[in-house]
Amino acid sequence: MALWMEKGSEPLTESEKADLEAIAALKESAAFEFKEKGNQYVKMGKKHYSDAIDCYTRAIDQKALGDSETSILFSNRAHVNLLLGNLRRALVDSQEALKFCPSNIKAIYRAAKASLSLNMLAEAREYCLKGLQLDPNNEDLKKLDRQIDLKISEKEKHEAQVSKAVAEAKDLVSAIEYRGLKIGKAMYRELTGLKKPVLDKSNILHWPVVLLYAEVMSSDFIEDFCETDMFSVHLDMISFSENCYSNIFAEDQPLSWDVENNYKREFIELYYEAGSGHCLSKEKLLCCLLEGTAAAHSDSVGDEEKDAVEDYKQQTGSPKWIKVNERRTLHDVLKEPNFIILGIPVFYVISKRSSFYNKFKAGKWAPPNV
Repeated sequence: MALWMEKGSEPLTESEKADLEAIAALKESAAFEFKEKGNQYVKMGKKHYSDAIDCYTRAIDQKALGDSETSILFSNRAHVNLLLGNLRRALVDSQEALKFCPSNIKAIYRAAKASLSLNMLAEAREYCLKGLQLDPNNEDLKKLDRQIDLKISEKEKHEAQVSKAVAEAKDLVSAIEYRGLKIGKAMYRELTGLKKPVLDKSNILHWPVVLLYAEVMSSDFIEDFCETDMFSVHLDMISFSENCYSNIFAEDQPLSWDVENNYKREFIELYYEAGSGHCLSKEKLLCCLLEGTAAAHSDSVGDEEKDAVEDYKQQTGSPKWIKVNERRTLHDVLKEPNFIILGIPVFYVISKRSSFYNKFKAGKWAPPNV
């Protein structure tokens, strides 16, 4: 006997009608039983959540309940999926529940909560407003609405920070390109951290600068070296001003390791290593400048075409040291064709009176690999 009829057809006999009604009643009864079992499993705690989901699924599969009850089943399963952190499944179940009963407040709340957890803020707000229209005094929805407001505010603040950071980094890249400067991979990060140049309102670059004492690989740091300043200005400030930097070359305050007082102002010379490292592409430079900002690892830097990376390989054999004329500005030195800025400018401090001086000048010393 064919009990399953095609849609739209009628049973041929009263007996067949009775059989189909009996089967429908059995399926309805089973669906309610699975629903109750599912509710019990939820009350028993997390260890039984998977059993609860299985019961609600089997109840749904019976396809024997009306729209209102079916909506409750999907909403209950959404609740358990939320408890388990299955956010996408919870949202889908909530949406299915609302197809059967658009006024199901619990399903609306769970859809809003899942959307919020998935950072789908516009959708979360839409569900929340819909729920509050149906039930203006629902405290759970009111609380969730406040959370959504806070999250939207935080997102807008973050987006503003990202936009500002990207704009500042792009301005820096443009300023560096305009000056014809070459930036390489950052070195000596243990000394400098994520310090970067700053472009002021007058479009002048201010660089943090590292001074390395090659003889002992000790270091000093100039926080703000304006590109229009001469080197002598900063070295003189270091020497004679008790309130600037660390007074490192003062006669009455010799460096702790400078037992022979070789590193006095009149004896020191500055050098940089020519052609050390390789020049970063524009895209890579932008990413480096965004490190440590709200826009780090952001997709907001644009889709600029990658520039070719021009290699400036360190010469084989002895490194080539270029002496810095202290009467020149930082800008004049940085724009030299063979100067590659390793994140921030690095200069080596050497004493003419030191026994190390001749070794250094002869190219018999090279910086350690960092």
